[in-house]
Amino acid sequence: MPYESWESQLTHTSPEGIRIRGYDLTELIGGLSYPATLFLLYTGELPTVSESRLIDALMVASIDHGPATPSALAARGSISGGGTLQAAGAAGLLTMGRHHGAAVEACMGVLQKVADGESAETVIEEITARGERVPGFGHRQHKERDPRVDRLFELAANEDFETPHIDAATAVEATLLARTGKPVPINIDGAMAAVLGDIGVPAEFSNAIFITARLGGVLRHAIEEQGMPPMRRIGPDDHTYTGPEPRPLHEEEER
Repeated sequence: MPYESWESQLTHTSPEGIRIRGYDLTELIGGLSYPATLFLLYTGELPTVSESRLIDALMVASIDHGPATPSALAARGSISGGGTLQAAGAAGLLTMGRHHGAAVEACMGVLQKVADGESAETVIEEITARGERVPGFGHRQHKERDPRVDRLFELAANEDFETPHIDAATAVEATLLARTGKPVPINIDGAMAAVLGDIGVPAEFSNAIFITARLGGVLRHAIEEQGMPPMRRIGPDDHTYTGPEPRPLHEEEER
């Protein structure tokens, strides 16, 4: 039986060249950053300078969060058992769900309701009545404040955007504090949801942007594990950091 004809609006390859959303890839090489090209591939449009800066910032903020995350541990476990690098990457990705790295889209839905006029209290009540946690809020390590969030919101404030989703995230955070009596801070998923919402990235692309960014960190943990003894027992709290001491970025830039 012959294959059925189907269509794709994303890329086109031929003996003459490669096109991404109609743009010649050889012109994109050296002319557009990876985050900007990702934005083009996902949305079909070239980002503005501001959009490109913010997508880049979000991906940097999401690249890694230490050796004890579920994705890093799964990748290391795969390598320790004799798996390939690609198997380790897949193992890390398979850990990502609503509690780890894939709550961005769900959080965008929450923030959109608040941005559209529903009160944060009402939206939170609907979620908690189902016995669920509010996606994009709370962190097991950054219990008071996730340091990535303030920096991302600062960068967003310096660009020429309206900020209804960031404002919604701030309102939800304040309401959770009032309800619980303790901080339930915006986490990286929530910050990404807010910034992506404000620059108009469709929600269905949001988890993919986070996952793409985090895969780089997952693979680096897997490569480090390749130098460790095989079949070792890897606990989340047993590791010790032995990398460089804290160093300022501006000195590195001057080199």
